[in-house]
Amino acid sequence: MLVISCNENPEEYAVIITEKGKIFLRFFPEIAPKHVESFKILAREGLYNGTSFHRVIKDFVIQGGDPNSKDGDSFNDGQGGRAGKYFGIGEKDIPDTWTIPAEFNDMKHKKGTLSMARAKENDSAGSQFFICLDSLPTLDGKYTIFGEVIDGMDIVEKIGDAYTPRKRNPYYSRPDGDNPRPNIFMDVEIGIAEELGLELSTVNK
Repeated sequence: MLVISCNENPEEYAVIITEKGKIFLRFFPEIAPKHVESFKILAREGLYNGTSFHRVIKDFVIQGGDPNSKDGDSFNDGQGGRAGKYFGIGEKDIPDTWTIPAEFNDMKHKKGTLSMARAKENDSAGSQFFICLDSLPTLDGKYTIFGEVIDGMDIVEKIGDAYTPRKRNPYYSRPDGDNPRPNIFMDVEIGIAEELGLELSTVNK
């Protein structure tokens, strides 16, 4: 008789590792399967490692995941990124053109929500993501929510409090105005709770 474990496919989580601490994420594959799949692929490829949170706006969002943020030129941060695989959008043989079809859903953008950034077109999301610092109903139905912070929200808030040129001078007009000084870099890992050091009994349910 073959006994199959009910834990044959344990849930996977992500951890964002920064100098300020760790942020643990839970995914929502049931409502945004393509976004979750893409994020996991990119994390396992190492695309997120060494990128920074290039857009930080207090009481709004912290945004990162742009490979351009690795090149030392803060003026092009926020302009790069791609999907983890070909989802039918872009040139199949040119990965840098790949984007993710929108998976807008009924979930609300609230404090700790993990959502995917995009350009003007609905189907233009790539690798950039953001975490909400507050309830942001104006974003609902316009950006794909694909997860949430389950531990480390205090780290998210620390990043949200980081110094940026625009915080010091609201009239700062250069494109790096919301980019923290110094930069806040990250590594991202995917795995089951035990592999990531996540204690599920203590996280937000």
